[in-house]
Amino acid sequence: MPYSNQQKRQHIMELQRYLHAISLMDRKIPTVIPDGIYGQETALTVRAFQSEYNLTETGTVDSATWNKIVAVYKGLFHMKPAPYPAFPSEKFVCESGATGQLVYIIQAMLYGMGQSYDNFPKIKVCGNFNEETTNAVMGFQKICALPQNGKVDCATWNMLVSCSCNGL
Repeated sequence: MPYSNQQKRQHIMELQRYLHAISLMDRKIPTVIPDGIYGQETALTVRAFQSEYNLTETGTVDSATWNKIVAVYKGLFHMKPAPYPAFPSEKFVCESGATGQLVYIIQAMLYGMGQSYDNFPKIKVCGNFNEETTNAVMGFQKICALPQNGKVDCATWNMLVSCSCNGL
């Protein structure tokens, strides 16, 4: 059965998707946008991959290159999670009125505790540091013998993270 242009394009797209994912984790590999066309960008990315992984630099995909690309790609799924520095700094304080990603994370940790412990409030995760969040933070601070001000400073943050990971 002949190899159709559509099949060829699908295989190139698969290669480009793997390389794209690898490039997100390894800055030495240029990012290629999957489009199903084996052009100069794809050849450049393949050549950079080959260089990085000690393969013969040809810019074309032979079986050794393909096998290594697949192995590296699959290895991404078995990596340890990358730490995500969510709390801005030692001196930062997150308090009533704040919004955004950090508030979502704080609320998610408080929510998890509410799900695990009957005597802990069950709050909504909404990204707005509202009165419900302030009260939950104050309750958490009381349990942990921290100053009960309803604000998440570095000490409260570290205790939240510790308790979320290890339990109260």
